Amino acid sequence: MKSYEQYLRDSAVPRGIIAKFLDAAAFDPELGYTVGNSVQHDGLDDCWTITTVTADGARTARAYADRPCRINTYGDSFTQSCQVSDDETWQEYLAGHIGEPIRNFGVGGYGVYQAYRRMLRTESSGPGAPYVMLFIWGDDHLRSVMRCRYAVIYPWWNCAEGKPFHGNFWSNIEMDLMARRFVERASLLPTPESLYRMADPDFMCEALKDDLMAQLFCLQAGDVDPASIELGPLNALAEILGAPGLEAEASGIRQGADRLRQAYGFAATKEVLRMAGDFCRNRGKKLMILLMCPTATRQLLRGEARYDREIVEFIAREKWRCFDMNVAHRRDYEAFKLSVEDYMNRYLIGHYSPAGNHLFAYSLKAHMVEWLDPKPPAYRGEPGPVIDFKGYLPEASR
Repeated sequence: MKSYEQYLRDSAVPRGIIAKFLDAAAFDPELGYTVGNSVQHDGLDDCWTITTVTADGARTARAYADRPCRINTYGDSFTQSCQVSDDETWQEYLAGHIGEPIRNFGVGGYGVYQAYRRMLRTESSGPGAPYVMLFIWGDDHLRSVMRCRYAVIYPWWNCAEGKPFHGNFWSNIEMDLMARRFVERASLLPTPESLYRMADPDFMCEALKDDLMAQLFCLQAGDVDPASIELGPLNALAEILGAPGLEAEASGIRQGADRLRQAYGFAATKEVLRMAGDFCRNRGKKLMILLMCPTATRQLLRGEARYDREIVEFIAREKWRCFDMNVAHRRDYEAFKLSVEDYMNRYLIGHYSPAGNHLFAYSLKAHMVEWLDPKPPAYRGEPGPVIDFKGYLPEASR
């Protein structure tokens, strides 16, 4: 079994892969990367999916796109709606129904913190909107505290075999063990030229040798010799979080690492949500948190306790507006006589299929209609603003 140092050295990226990534103009100095125009062979029935972006960095929207937009969405790949084409995202389905546009600023691979930073940037500029949605999926909690997600995924995300490179160094939040609090960190590689340092094994080792989340991932996965990682800092992290420390015995360290990385990620998410809530409140914006994770959904369908209940309970205590798609799936499941996996396969192809995005949109619909003031055009209860078609038909707008 390799040492943690060797694991990090092996994460160095071939320069050709970095050059190809930079040629695609996807690099971002703050967030590592953003969405670019692409065609991927990853869709329903083995189809190719088309993703395009507009000048403001949002995924292309067509439903009422010429109307004023008051709803912006942020998050990871489930927000971006990966594995479907532009017109099949949940934002487009929902916009088409309510009669007004919804912008999609989701980026696959982002954590809660990176989505929050994308929100800060956009909501402080021209594309800002009075209503903001922040989507949280599965291991978004864990991604927030990583300095470089690529160092965690490279053993199974093989760019040499055609996988698109991403997860390079970005801004993150992590625990300062001396100060005993979370701190925000800028990206270690904020320029295109500096990104080539990821090709240097020495740099990768030096930059990540004390990355606590990277260590926990390696210990949980069994990718490295536990003796090659000093457990003192990880036990200090556990003490700060009020979580169990890691067992010194190899037989229990994987389970201990898994518990601690979840505690670390959940603590980071709570911190980020507080910051997002403060930002929106200070700017006079309304925030809704969206939750969806296939693991939590499966647990609910089987009648088990969901692994992320700590976050659900925290959101409830803070009295933030929240839509929980996991619960919506449980209600929907009651209409079927299917196994859990057969039910999930109706809607998921990794990410949501078009059918999954459609279900998500119409499950969210009532929550959004109740949230918006004034109501969207399809729900205003009076014909006046729509019947003259001003703003809907070019000739009616003159």
